Amino acid sequence: MRTMQELIEAAKAHGRKRVAVAAAQEHSALEAVVDAWKHGLAEPVLVGDREAILALGGELGLDLSAFELHHEPDLAKAAALAVGLVRSGEADVLMKGVLDTSILLKAALNKESGINAGRLTSHVAAMEVASYHKLLFVTDAAINIAPDIAAKLDIVANAVAAARALGVAWPKVALLAAVEKVNWEKMPCTAEAAVIVQMNRRGQLRDCIVDGPLALDNAVSAESARIKKIHSEVAGDADILVAPDIEAGNILYKCLLDLGGAKGAGIVMGAARPIVLTSRADSAETKLASIAFAALASVKE
Repeated sequence: MRTMQELIEAAKAHGRKRVAVAAAQEHSALEAVVDAWKHGLAEPVLVGDREAILALGGELGLDLSAFELHHEPDLAKAAALAVGLVRSGEADVLMKGVLDTSILLKAALNKESGINAGRLTSHVAAMEVASYHKLLFVTDAAINIAPDIAAKLDIVANAVAAARALGVAWPKVALLAAVEKVNWEKMPCTAEAAVIVQMNRRGQLRDCIVDGPLALDNAVSAESARIKKIHSEVAGDADILVAPDIEAGNILYKCLLDLGGAKGAGIVMGAARPIVLTSRADSAETKLASIAFAALASVKE
């Protein structure tokens, strides 16, 4: 799979997934989920202030009469209700509306009533980059600030699950750093990368091939890896780029989108079901692709 359009078409092949939108009275989310319905990707389940949702739909020229709508004006309760629909199997995907991400994740990760799967949640972006030969996955650009080794293991596992959902049978994972050599004293992320690679080799991190530390050029350029004499199954052919922290991940993600002209889709993995977090700044194409990405990630093997 190389393009966002292929991703969208693959999601269509699985039919509509029920998408529970928490606090759906927000124009970006509402437009996105209706667009996904028009493309045959989603069956919207709208949760929130009924009057506000219908009024906004009228302003945007959207016909919402065919969609299931649950009235709950309180944001925290709307989040809990949407999460409950996913938990009970009445919806396949959770999606953020007008509420803060922290409110949605608090409800989603509640150990008693949420969709907590017992591991860390993380943001995974699938990206169509014109200069690269396949879809590229970038993590974590949005949630985990300074992950330690244990957190990075979950971040890798989440990204691997997302990549496999999009048809990458054995994802190649690059643990990024500024250099390829371990410098445990001044660059602890390089030492962490070396530990994770060894864990992968010993079967403690499955369903993928991991290498690192790798600088970005070595991860995505076979020529760069050749020049630096790096012998690796991952170098030059990475599927997944794992940033050492949120600053690096966020900068890489936004550079690809805003300077590199990439097309992207982003979801949160690690819960029992994927979560869509669209932004008002996202393009319509990004929103649609994100819902398609979540739809594919929700398909049970």
